[in-house]
Amino acid sequence: MTISIPRGYRLAGVHAGIKQDPTVEDVAIILSDKPASVAGVYTQNRYCAAPVSWDRRLTPSNDIRAVVINSGNANACTGRRGEENTLEMARCVGHHCSVSTDQVLVMSTGIIGEFLPMDRITTGVAQAVSQLGSDFENLQSVARGMMTTDTKPKMSGRQVETEDSTFRLAGLAKGSGMIAPNMATMLAVVMTDALLEPDTAQRLLVEATERSFNCISVDGHTSTNDTVLLMANGQAASIPITDDKLSQFQQALDEICTDLARSIVGDGEGATHRVTVDVRRCRQREKALQIAKSVANSPLVKTAVTGADPNWGRIVSAAGYAGVVFDPDQLEVSINEIIIFRAGAPVEFDSVALSDSMRQNFDTEIVLDFNEGPAQVCFWTCDLTEGYIKINAEYHT
Repeated sequence: MTISIPRGYRLAGVHAGIKQDPTVEDVAIILSDKPASVAGVYTQNRYCAAPVSWDRRLTPSNDIRAVVINSGNANACTGRRGEENTLEMARCVGHHCSVSTDQVLVMSTGIIGEFLPMDRITTGVAQAVSQLGSDFENLQSVARGMMTTDTKPKMSGRQVETEDSTFRLAGLAKGSGMIAPNMATMLAVVMTDALLEPDTAQRLLVEATERSFNCISVDGHTSTNDTVLLMANGQAASIPITDDKLSQFQQALDEICTDLARSIVGDGEGATHRVTVDVRRCRQREKALQIAKSVANSPLVKTAVTGADPNWGRIVSAAGYAGVVFDPDQLEVSINEIIIFRAGAPVEFDSVALSDSMRQNFDTEIVLDFNEGPAQVCFWTCDLTEGYIKINAEYHT
């Protein structure tokens, strides 16, 4: 997969010594050659990290030039010193890139409650600035520089063709554990060379996030550092996107965010399966989402998928305690397109064949059809394995 970097962006990721492995990047920079409109969506955890507070203050904006990212240390729950270190990161990037401190956004991810090694970060920033470029390897180096327990970089790209312009979008994300809706332990940046007003960019990003990053869960644990940014520097057109072009752009943005969200749960800590929970024909979207979350976050459902066990009882009971009123006799449940429960009773099916289907495929789809209304929600999660326990038991030690 090769993704075209939108016009007017330069990127680099380097190893600065935050992580022990000298072969992996841990400091990265994204620089826009021109001031960009930037929108942001952030964690809802009351314990938000210092970089989140910094970025919230500065977005939405039409005057952002750079984003600096470090992995291996979240700079969360670090008090005044954490705030000072965030400011110093922005100031350091501003110095090396000849932009103002308030034109730099900051993202951090990693261990909570430890102070940043600022001497290594400032050295890493200088190294990254010296290596800025616009080829695919630069994009990959930034995607790797965002990773913590991720096993692979997460990237997606789209191109939007209109009658008078061609816009590019490129997205990067990290996330593997401490993943829950609204949002997850995740960072994401989507760059575009389209021209957007800040308020428009904010609206588009909120809508895309609602259908993607707010519809994933690995373990139900909401992080302190979640940040999604949309950067639009206008290098492909001289006037802002409006009207029908906005719907085209929204579709492309939705697709990128969904790609990245699905990649996150597909790379869930210790995961052996990605699970789609598709709630159909519910009365309201909010109710459908509530049910989907209940099923996706059920440890019993997740471990059933691990064991390739088509256990419909765990699925319907998780729907039943979701706090949503529905008619149990209208519910139909299927796994991998095989109906296993209907009208309040089990349906005869080939359990061996379905179990084989679950075991042999990375993706498992659970559909709950309530036959009561127009609303539908797709929600993504992963299974729960011993690998998740091992990773998180040993994460700090």
